[in-house]
Amino acid sequence: MRLDQRGDSAHSDVMTGHQDDFRHLDRAGRATAGIARNPRLTVNIVVGAGVALAWVLLAAMAIRGAEALGSAPGDILLRGLPQLPLPDFLERFFALCLSPTPLDASIGPRALALIAMWLLMAIAAMLPSAAPMIRTYCEIADTARIKGEPVVHPLVLVAGYLGVWLAASMLFAALTLAVHAVAAPGGIFDPVLGVTGGLALLIAGLYQFSGLKEACLKKCRNPFSILFSNWSAKPIRVFRLGIVQGIWCLGCCWALMLVMFAVGVMNIFWMALIGVFTLVEKQTTGSLPTRLAGAILLVWAAALLVVSL
Repeated sequence: MRLDQRGDSAHSDVMTGHQDDFRHLDRAGRATAGIARNPRLTVNIVVGAGVALAWVLLAAMAIRGAEALGSAPGDILLRGLPQLPLPDFLERFFALCLSPTPLDASIGPRALALIAMWLLMAIAAMLPSAAPMIRTYCEIADTARIKGEPVVHPLVLVAGYLGVWLAASMLFAALTLAVHAVAAPGGIFDPVLGVTGGLALLIAGLYQFSGLKEACLKKCRNPFSILFSNWSAKPIRVFRLGIVQGIWCLGCCWALMLVMFAVGVMNIFWMALIGVFTLVEKQTTGSLPTRLAGAILLVWAAALLVVSL
């Protein structure tokens, strides 16, 4: 009889979820355990903290760049902000990113610093636009969990997504080194020379009207079908799924990132504008925002090329 009661009690615990009762832990332990068993909360905290930290670091770098370098749009406002004290390794990181030194023995550390800088920019400006995709995965995962099916943590998906932007950051860092090599004789960290900036804007503007841009944008706007049809309980497949989503996002936004070469790689105001536009573009239907941005970029490119030539 006692065995039956114990069996009924165990069955009741499973049905009501009391097997996950953490009342024997202290307050911090209960909070930690609650976060650990709630993947959606965990991914929201990690992604939110990552985006916030990226913006803080980029803002600190932009403030130091405004103090030490040439005048880019918004630098007057940045110069009025206080410089918070930071660890020496961050100061060294900022110096490597902001100083256009010639290609010498420091090329290795400088390349790594620029890769990290571009990745921070991607996390700050692009990761928020992936929130609908992450939320959709969490919703599908919640449904699978209720059915008792195994689920891969959403952070695996996010890791795959950021892996694509890490690869893109390497390419952008290489392009930044090439631009700095051209600008180095002047000794000033200019955004780019006029013709180079005009060409960057021209490419970005034309891409806004391309079929590839439209196809990638359509995939980014409707992540459910891709996530649902490729659902898997294997981490490696979910990681690959994140890579696929990252490729579609990169296909939408790589040309917009080129605008940073025309306004200053560390222009935090334009970075924020691109991030907001990307978020709006992925959340709205129709092609009006995309085409309007493309038209503005083309007019800007033409004006800059005429002035430069």
